[in-house]
Formats: sequence, C-alpha cells, structure tokens
Amino acid sequence: MTSRAQRERRKALLAMTVVPSAFAAWTQQALAPSLQTATVVPPAPTVAPLAPTATPAPSHPVLSLERLEFGVVGHLFYTDRDRVLALTTIAGFDWFRQQLHWRDIEDSPGHYVWDEIDRIVDSAAAAGVRLLVNVVRSPDFYGVNGGKPRDPEALAALFEQLARRYGRKIGAYEIWNEPNLAVENGGRITVADAGNYVETLAACYRRIKAIDPTLIVVAAAPSSTGVTSEALAIDDQEYLRLLYRYRDGMIRDYFDIQAVHPGAAANDPDWLYPELPGDRPGWNDHPTHYFRHVENTRALMIEHGLGDRQIWLTEYGWATPNNTPGFEYGQLISLERQADYVSRAVERAYARYRDEQGRPWLSAMFLWNMNFAVLWGGEGNPEHEQASFGILAPDWSPRPTFIALQGLHQRLKAEQGRE
Repeated sequence: MTSRAQRERRKALLAMTVVPSAFAAWTQQALAPSLQTATVVPPAPTVAPLAPTATPAPSHPVLSLERLEFGVVGHLFYTDRDRVLALTTIAGFDWFRQQLHWRDIEDSPGHYVWDEIDRIVDSAAAAGVRLLVNVVRSPDFYGVNGGKPRDPEALAALFEQLARRYGRKIGAYEIWNEPNLAVENGGRITVADAGNYVETLAACYRRIKAIDPTLIVVAAAPSSTGVTSEALAIDDQEYLRLLYRYRDGMIRDYFDIQAVHPGAAANDPDWLYPELPGDRPGWNDHPTHYFRHVENTRALMIEHGLGDRQIWLTEYGWATPNNTPGFEYGQLISLERQADYVSRAVERAYARYRDEQGRPWLSAMFLWNMNFAVLWGGEGNPEHEQASFGILAPDWSPRPTFIALQGLHQRLKAEQGRE
C-alpha cells in the first residue's frame, strides 16, 4: 500500500511538472518561431549596505553579499532531507533554494499549515545551510488558476507569516517565480501584469523588512525567453524594462537582489549570441539560450540606474540526455560535459562578474538541481528532464558535476579566505 508520504511526494512531483521553468520557456521559443516573429537557526548572511547613489535611498539599506556564494536548488519535502542537506554541505554549497507551494500552506483564507515546513527549516538550520525560499501556486480560493493574485497584499500576508515564524532561519525570499510567464499569472500575461508584480514585490518587501531588515528580498527572475505572447510570456528583457520604468522606477525602493535564470541549452558557457554564437544544432540563435545572457540583464540594470544591485542566479544548469519532448538539446551534453560547463560558468562568474571596485555584481549562484533524479527515479522515470539536470544519480551517487564542484568550491572558498 502506498504511504501518505509517498502520496504527498508524488503530488509534489506532479505539481512541479505543471510550473514551467526557464528551460521550458526556451523550448517554447525554439519550437514556436511563428510566435517569435509575430510578437517579439544558521548565521545570517554576511551583508553590507551598498554605496548610495544619486537617486533617493530606499527606506532600508540595500543588502549585498561581500563575495560570490554557492547555492543549489533542490526538494526537501517528503524525502530524506537530512541526507540531501548533508550532501549539500559535502559539495560545498552555502545555500539551498526550496520552492513552496502556497496552496499547500494556506488551506483556507488566513489558516496556515506549517508542519512539514517547520521540519525542513529546522533541518536546514541544524545542517548550517542557509535557505532561500520561493513561493508559487496560489490557493484556488484566490481565483487565479494558481497564478499570482491581483491583490498584492494577499501574497504579502504569507511572506509576513513566514518571516515572523522562522526569523533568520530563512535568510532570503524570492518573491514569486518567473512572473513574465502566463502560467504564473493565471494563464495570461499582459503589460499591466508587470506593474502588478512591482506592487506585489513592494507589499512583500514592506512586510518582511518590518519583521527583520536583515532578511534579503529578491526580485523574481523572469523566465529567459524572447517570446512575447499573451498566452505564453513577455520577453524577459522587455519585462524587466517594464518593471524598472513602472511609476518612475518605484521598484528601486523595494528589493535587494535581482534574480536571473540564464539560458544554457547545449551552449558553452563562454558563448553568447550574436557576438560569439554557438555551433550546436538548434537553440543557438537568440541570447536567451546562453548562460552569458546574464550580462544583458546586468547592462539593462545599469541603464536604469540599478547598477548598485547585485544579481543572483536562482536557477542555472545544463540538461543531459533525457526523454522529455522539448529538451532535446540535452542529448548533446554528456555528464562529463555538464561538469565542465558548470565548473567553467562558476569560474567565469568568480573571475569576471565584478564591478570597477572589484566587488561581485553576481554574488550567488544556485545550480539547478541537487536531487530531482532521486525523486524521479522513485517515480519510475529517471530520465525525466528535471532528473537530467540533477547532480545526484537516482541511487544517490554523485555525478561528475557534484565531484567537480566539490573541489572547485573548496578552492574558491580558500581564495576568499573562508573554510
């Protein structure tokens, strides 16, 4: 007989397949050319206020990391989370990004269920791993088909509860996920939704900072896609322009970090379209298919007077061979090549992504992902695309990327003067 834990794990896995990641958006772009042409408690993080700019200062000092830190995306619900967290520390990761399904927390208006989240937060604290929490999938009673509610205070109330309950056991909050996707807005995305996101971000920021100003508020990463269609998405760079221009740039006062989900497809981390395009077949004719697309976001932030804000990659990675339609580029990446590309992406960020004063403008990288191959192996599909990004095999053994990062993280931390 299937246990309750197994049923809940299956429910969580199935739900994860409904919420497309940046990788799915790249696939939509690659496979829908007509759309492209038609409408284009652990210790608190070491933080320091950034230098003031000529524009009005926000109500709280902007928080930043003093050095590049390393994170991983994973899943701690209804699994051997102590084992996952132990492997997280063995690999040298500082942070763990856990996505929460709002509908599983607030089961009726104003009533919250915390039991499994309590266990996850306490386990991470015991392991000395910092948590970045991201919330998706609103409850049905908000009437937006799982998308971001129209009322900014609805989501803000949840983040207030999280900040009040867990304090510094959760070090950072990413406010929603890939909000330029139609599915993350109830099935349709328009220009007006960008303004609603800024208002939602502001409401969440005010609630979180009122509890503890040292908690880091991260503006959500748009999905890395060049597609613009009300039924699918808004081009990520255009979406950021809409955010940064809304109400004369009010967003400046309401976030510490800008999250980015750069593309990669099968492209080398040193390539970027159009100046250095990749030679892999397919998925190479647009900047959103490249890791270095993060540089375009950095340039856009400087253009809008936000060069004082750091970037976190809250998802990045390379797929390997898999059985999921739309992710065929994974067939071009062996496990060994994945390890090489991920390692060189980290090296590139560490050495090059710094401002004129030598401070990192990209200060945290969350690899997608730690343990999804274990979870999908338990569901009988170890070759699912989410599993193909994983650095643990279905039997929990380390893949080449895990081993490569273990040594790389140790070396870079020594250069940074830590561990």
